[in-house]
Amino acid sequence: MQEDVIFRGGDRTLTAEICCEIDHHTARRMRELIDRELFLKKPEILTLDFSSVSFMDSSGMGLVLGRCSLAEQIGCSVRLVGLSDRLMKLVRLCGVEKVKNLTVIK
Repeated sequence: MQEDVIFRGGDRTLTAEICCEIDHHTARRMRELIDRELFLKKPEILTLDFSSVSFMDSSGMGLVLGRCSLAEQIGCSVRLVGLSDRLMKLVRLCGVEKVKNLTVIK
């Protein structure tokens, strides 16, 4: 069975590669997995890698915004990478790029 999130990291970074579609069914599980690693590792930078995501609804935006809020509490910044054109459009429409501790890298 494929994992929903694969984690990689160094001493100051944590990358969460999301490996499934993001909807209200999968977002909760991913949120729990990412939060657990975020609290365990306490990185300076959390990178959310969307390279393997083919679909994301508004639950995905909630996932991103919630991780930004949690990351800010522990002094961590968030980067979004690997966004397809479709996902980038959703991010821009939702105004997620304006979150202060978030960087979107195309």
